[in-house]
Amino acid sequence: MTKILPAPSDLETEVIALSRQKWLWMAERDVGALAELFHASAIFVHMGATMTTAKELKIIADGTIEYKQVDIEDISVRFIDDVAIVASQLVLHAIVAGNVANNPFSVTETYIKQGNDWVLAALAFTKRWMPD
Repeated sequence: MTKILPAPSDLETEVIALSRQKWLWMAERDVGALAELFHASAIFVHMGATMTTAKELKIIADGTIEYKQVDIEDISVRFIDDVAIVASQLVLHAIVAGNVANNPFSVTETYIKQGNDWVLAALAFTKRWMPD
């Protein structure tokens, strides 16, 4: 039997669109747009390395990590008061310290509502194990 899922709400659509836009800004190295999106006290976790907003923006700006493309396989959002938690399954195509990296990740993004805007408070990557 086919399960029919409810259509996403306007709020879900808004936050998912913002998440997708963030990946584009990261690929474009648009640190200006990202600086507005990232909360000043945000935390970024990459495979065990934890970084501040300033460090994340520097890594993007100087090309230590070059985000090339993100293939989102699944994405959902949950809300707790004025917090949106986006969970994604994706494949990230990047160049990390000069090496090509195409890795499957589970990514969790936490956004908080400030006034009329959503700002990113946390971004965490967990590499998925993919059997051969």
